[in-house]
Amino acid sequence: MPRRIFKEGRRYTFSDYFEMGQPTEEILAELGYSFQTQALRLPKAEHIDQASIQSLRETYYALATKVSLNSEAAKREFMISPVLQTIVRSMDVRLNVEYPVDIDEHLSGTIDYLLRSQYELIVIEAKKGDLEKGFSQLAAEMIAIDRYDSDNNPDLLYGAITIGEVWRFAMLERPQKRLLRDIHTLRFPEDLEELCTILGGILHKG
Repeated sequence: MPRRIFKEGRRYTFSDYFEMGQPTEEILAELGYSFQTQALRLPKAEHIDQASIQSLRETYYALATKVSLNSEAAKREFMISPVLQTIVRSMDVRLNVEYPVDIDEHLSGTIDYLLRSQYELIVIEAKKGDLEKGFSQLAAEMIAIDRYDSDNNPDLLYGAITIGEVWRFAMLERPQKRLLRDIHTLRFPEDLEELCTILGGILHKG
C-alpha cells in the first residue's frame, strides 16, 4: 500500500506543495486527480493589440539594463504584472491579485493572480525560479478553484506558471479530473506575442 503524502491533523497551504518531494502525479492522485504531460492545443485570440505588445516589449528592453531583476518581487513587478495588465486593458477581464481560497485542510492559501472573464485563468510565480516544484503548487491551486467553482462552469480550467523569463501552461479537464501540463514553454520577451495571444484566447474562448 503506497505511503500517504498528507499527514493526518496537519493543514496544508498552497506554498507547502512547493516543498513536497513527491512527483506531481503522486500528489494529485491523493487528491483524486490524474496527471500527464503532453503538447496542448491552447486557444488563441484572433486579434490582439499589437501596439500594446510592442509598447510592453520596448518598455522592458529600456528598463532591463537599469533594473535589477534578481529577486522574485522584481520579476513580478517588471516581467509578470505588465503582461497581465496588457491583457486586462484590452479585454473585459477581472484581475484578482493575492486571491484567498480556503477549501479544506489540504487546499488553502492565496493565488498570485486569478483572472476571470467567462472563463478563469490562474497564474502563479514559481518560487526560487523552480518551475518543476512550482508546478505542484499550481496544480493544487487549480484543483482548489475547480472545487470552489464546481457548479455551472466551463469544463476546462487553465493555469500558467512563470519564473518571469519562462512561462508554462496547464489545463484541467474538470469532468475527468485530469490535469494536463504543456510540454512546451514560452520565453519572455522573445515569445511575447504568442504568450499574449494564448492568454487572450483562454480568457475570451476558454
